Amino acid sequence: MRLVFFSYFITSILLNTQPAFAESSDALLMPNAPMNEQVLSIPGDPDRPVMLQVTVFTPNGPGPFPLAILNHGASGDTPPASQPRNRTTYAADYFLSRGYAVALPMMRGYAGSGGKVEVNWCDFLSMGLRNARDVRAVVSYMEKQPNIDANRVVMAGQSFGGWNTLAFGALQYPNVKGLINFSGGLVASNCATDLKLSQAVSYFGEHSRVPSLWFYGDNDKLFPVETWRKMLERYTKNGGNAELVAYGKFMENSHLMLSFPESFPIWVPKLDAFLAKIGLPNQLVYPEYMPTAFPPPSHFAAIDDVNAIPYVNDKGRELYQRFLAKPLPRVFALASNGSASMQNGGFDPIKITINQCQQHAPSCRVYAVDNEVVWVRPTSAPPTTHFATLMDQTALPYVNEQGREGYVKWLALKKPRAFVIAPNGAWSGTSRGDDPLAQALSACNKMTSGCQLYAVDDAIVWPELVK
Repeated sequence: MRLVFFSYFITSILLNTQPAFAESSDALLMPNAPMNEQVLSIPGDPDRPVMLQVTVFTPNGPGPFPLAILNHGASGDTPPASQPRNRTTYAADYFLSRGYAVALPMMRGYAGSGGKVEVNWCDFLSMGLRNARDVRAVVSYMEKQPNIDANRVVMAGQSFGGWNTLAFGALQYPNVKGLINFSGGLVASNCATDLKLSQAVSYFGEHSRVPSLWFYGDNDKLFPVETWRKMLERYTKNGGNAELVAYGKFMENSHLMLSFPESFPIWVPKLDAFLAKIGLPNQLVYPEYMPTAFPPPSHFAAIDDVNAIPYVNDKGRELYQRFLAKPLPRVFALASNGSASMQNGGFDPIKITINQCQQHAPSCRVYAVDNEVVWVRPTSAPPTTHFATLMDQTALPYVNEQGREGYVKWLALKKPRAFVIAPNGAWSGTSRGDDPLAQALSACNKMTSGCQLYAVDDAIVWPELVK
C-alpha cells in the first residue's frame, strides 16, 4: 500500500494564518522583577561632611540579606554632576539573583551626591583613599539596617569604581569579605599613569588582606595589558591577595565588558566560584533577575545564509537581513506559521523576542543570537550522504513513478521539509509545521513498517550504497 502525498495538510495551516513580523530595540530595559528601589541620602566620610546619593535594591522578603556594594565608573565625556545615577547595571542584577541587597553609592560631586570631585593632580593613591572613606561610611550605614546581614558584605566596582574598590581594601574594614575589580584604574592627562597606578596599588596591596578578584581583557582601550599586569604584580608582591581573570579580547573594547550580556559566561562562573571560596552566597535563587542564557550554536546554517531560514517568506527574510545589520546583542525568533521577530539590546533580548513572536504564534523558537545560528530541529536529521543528488528523482529506491512525481512536487515545497520512503514503496512528504521530520515518519509508519528518511531540506540522508 502506498501513502498519499500529504503536504497539503501542513500548507493549509499556513494559508489560514497571517505571518507577523516585529522588531524593537531598547538597550536600557531592566529585568521584569521586583527591584524594591530606594534612593537614599547617606552621610559620607564624617571627617569631610557631605551627603551621598545611594540607590538600594533588594529582592522580595524581609531579609536579612547579604550586602553587595557596587562602585560606579566615570565618563570623561560627561561632567560628574551630569552623570546619571548608577542603577542600570548587570552586576546589580547578578547580586540580586543570588539573594543580596545591593547599594550603589555615587561619589561626591557625581549625580545627586553633594560636594565636589576632589582631584589631587596625579596623586591616584590619595584620590582612591578619599573615595574609599566615603564608601566606608555608606557600608557602615547600610550594616545598621534591619534587613541587612552585616557579617556578609562584598564590594565590586568597574573602572573608576574598581579603583575605589581596591582602595577600600586598604582601610581594613572587617565585615567586607571580598573585593571584585572589573578593569579598575585611573587615567589622567599629563600624568605618568602607569607609574602612578603601580605606586598606589603597591600601597593597597601592602595594607589589604581581603581576597580580591580582578577582571581584565587584552583589548582594554584605557589600560593595556602591560599596565594591568604591572598593577597586579605590584599589588601581590606587596602582600595583596588577588586572583586574576585574564579573559583575552572582548568585542571592540574589553574595558566595557561588564556592560554587555555576552560577557556573562566570562565573569558569572568566576564570580560564583570566588563568592563560594570566601563563604558568601553564590547560588541562583531569584532567576528573574538574570537574562535568559544564550543557547549554544547548532550549526544548522551559516549566520548569513538567509535562504536557510525555515518557515518565513520574503518579508521574513527581509527582517532577518535587518537583524544581521543590528549591533550586538541581537536575537531572531520564528514560528512555524511564518511569523518572526527580532530584538537588539535590552536586558533579556531572548525573552523580549519570544514574547513578541508569541503575540502572533504559540510555537516560537529562537533561530539566531548574535553571530550564531542556534535553531535545532525538534527531531534530529541523519547526516548527509552521497547516495544521490537532491534533484535526481530517478535515484529514489523502492518507489514507482507516482512516488517519483510526488518527490518532484516535494522539492518545490518550503523548508523545513522531509521525505520518507518504506521498503514496500510507500512514501510521504511534509513541509513546514512544527516538526516535519516526525510528521513524515509518523504518517508513513501508520500505513506500513520500515519507514526511513530519504531527504531533509536540501540534503539526501538515505544510507550510501555499500560497494
